[in-house]
Amino acid sequence: MPQVDTPYLAGLDLRDRRVVVVGGGIVAQRRLPNLLDAGALVELVSPEATPAVEGMAQAEELRWHQRRYREGDLDGAWYVLALTNDAEVNAAVVAEATGRRIFCVRADDGTAGTASTPASAEWNGLRIAVASGHLTRRSPTSGGRDPIRVASVRDGVLDWLRSGAGERLLNHPDSRSRTALTESTTLPGVALVGGGPGDPELITVRGRRLLGQADVVVVDRLGPRALLGELAPNVEVIDATKLPRGRFMAQEAINACLVEHALAGKFVVRLKGGDPYVFGRGSEELEACAAAGIPVTVVPGLSSAIAVPALAGIPLTHRGVAHEAVIVSGHLPPGHPESLVDWTALARLSGTIVVLMGVQNLGVIALALRKNGRDGETPVAVVQDGSMPAEKITIGTLDSIDDIAQEAGVRAPAIIVIGGVVAQRP
Repeated sequence: MPQVDTPYLAGLDLRDRRVVVVGGGIVAQRRLPNLLDAGALVELVSPEATPAVEGMAQAEELRWHQRRYREGDLDGAWYVLALTNDAEVNAAVVAEATGRRIFCVRADDGTAGTASTPASAEWNGLRIAVASGHLTRRSPTSGGRDPIRVASVRDGVLDWLRSGAGERLLNHPDSRSRTALTESTTLPGVALVGGGPGDPELITVRGRRLLGQADVVVVDRLGPRALLGELAPNVEVIDATKLPRGRFMAQEAINACLVEHALAGKFVVRLKGGDPYVFGRGSEELEACAAAGIPVTVVPGLSSAIAVPALAGIPLTHRGVAHEAVIVSGHLPPGHPESLVDWTALARLSGTIVVLMGVQNLGVIALALRKNGRDGETPVAVVQDGSMPAEKITIGTLDSIDDIAQEAGVRAPAIIVIGGVVAQRP
């Protein structure tokens, strides 16, 4: 059985206290942000630094002594990190720190220092740290610890908390672990959450956390539907689907639903596909809640207009090809009296046009662009069910895309990308 020397975990208040970092390489680049976020007065001692670390110095986030370490550099320090790739230098730093009774981290040999940096993360105002003991069976890269295992445990705990499962458990009325802290994390009102293009892994961390805390979820069909299966059994799910030329929940009814449940004291998550403010009518829902005095949290999401082409290998801009990208709604055809899109002006652009909700009007959109000057050979891509397992990509030109799409049986939801960038797809 290996002997274990278990470290004592403590939170250090480093605000306005001198911290010396010796070494300006990649390891320092990874460690410095947390020190700066903690308010430490960081002094870096290193003849060289990575560009990112140099940028921190130029921004006066830290003070850089551009030279090698020498005895006396630790004078007045509260905490020290020896992060060079020179074992002799690191050993000398640890020796001086130990002599001055300053805790010191040694990156190349964790057991040779007097402190260690745990795998840490932040969640909802809490700092989470995981550390392992000093195992006698050491590896040259781990310094006697198992960093992969430690990081995996940290990530597992963080995923659990971010999913909302942890908060639901701690806030359950029968839970012995319920505390004033967890009670205070329950949010009032409504959260407008952008769920991204559909893949459940593309929702933001904050969006997923709030979804896990919901009492009521009002969801449309383009949201990350797989996440509904993770909700607690007592969470009410309301279908706000709007099918093209089919069943739909009127926007007024959606607004009223959000207000009704929020006024009843429930935390309501409006889970939408893409981003709430990119043709998502999120601003209308916010206005309805604000008029009723309901607090609203807006969580932006990956807009399908950007994410879906990217996942299909199509950049919206490319050097020498497109210096602009325009996102338009195609739910009304060119020439419709209620359409606010100037298709004549769009046809004069040389860059990228992304059309949402335009499958039904694809043919007339292509015709309008050609009639107003856009080359008929301009490449076009139609990406159906972007980010999902059934994703289908159809390629053509303004001259041919309508016929090709009809033959391929393209249907909504789909994103239309028009421009030379389509040819950049690998």
